[in-house]
This record gives sequence, C-alpha cells and structure tokens, in this order.
Amino acid sequence: MRASRHTLRSSVIDMPTSVPSDPEPERRGPVQSGVAAPPAKRVDPRRALGLHGEQLAAQHLGRLGFAPLGRNERTRYGEIDLIAFDRSTLVFAEVKSRRVDSGARPPRADQQPLARLRPRQRARLRKLAVAWLADDEHIRPTAHTIRFDAIGVLVDSRDRLVRLDHIEGAW
Repeated sequence: MRASRHTLRSSVIDMPTSVPSDPEPERRGPVQSGVAAPPAKRVDPRRALGLHGEQLAAQHLGRLGFAPLGRNERTRYGEIDLIAFDRSTLVFAEVKSRRVDSGARPPRADQQPLARLRPRQRARLRKLAVAWLADDEHIRPTAHTIRFDAIGVLVDSRDRLVRLDHIEGAW
C-alpha cells in the first residue's frame, strides 16, 4: 500500500462562553415618510452557510500565502468552490461547511464536515479542474504543482468559527 502524502492543517478557535449583546437593535432599512422599508429577501440558510464557510476558507488560504483566483467558478460540469495560487502551486479546493450547537461539548465525529468526502467527489473535482484549465475566459497561471485540497469549516449557531481543517493534497 502506498504511503499517504496528505497534510492536515487544523485551526481550532475556542468559543467564548458568553457573547456580548449588540448595543444597537437590528435595523430593517431606511425609514421614509414614517414607513419602514421592507426587509431584505430571505437567503437560503444552507447557501448562506456555504458562502460563509468558503469565505473563511479563502481567508485561511490567504494567510498561507495563496492569492484567490476564483470562488464558485462555474464550468460546464459544475462549480469549483475555491481556486488559489501561490506562484508555484495551483489549488482547487472543495469546502464543506457544517453548523454545530454553541454548547460546551466538542463536535461529534459525524458532525465533522470532511467525514463525508467520497472518491466520487475526487473524480468530480478533477473533471471540474480540467474544464476550468481548458477554458480561455480566465488567466491560467503557470504552476509547478496542481493540488486538490479539502477544507472543512465548523461554525456555531452565531456563525463564529469553531474549527477549520485543511487537508492539502486530499486526493
């Protein structure tokens, strides 16, 4: 059996036991002629969680020295969550986000976002990367290495980062 070449980077942030209350009440929009503006459209909570997780993952890659090339890049086969480049390595990243309760208990094993990664996703991400590289609509950097990473993001009920796991070369 071949030895694994995966690198796991994990950032664990302790959650505070209490959260300071917001001194200002929530605003619904500007008031004109004594009538409040209608509230903004409701966003699908799953979509909002995914976008928040991708933002946290992009910030993490930025701290590692990667410049973002694309987020939610569409190809004819689907969507790539994150594409980043650090002058030598081109990274295609799959981001999985989960929300956990704000309680004191650590997340269970089945709540870990990367526990659900399957070989089928590896094949899908590679197919998406080939399609993105073949497309002439964007800049394709010259990279010495192309890498497929997996990033798992856990946030609490108030969207605070609980844990971020980054597996370099996941596939």
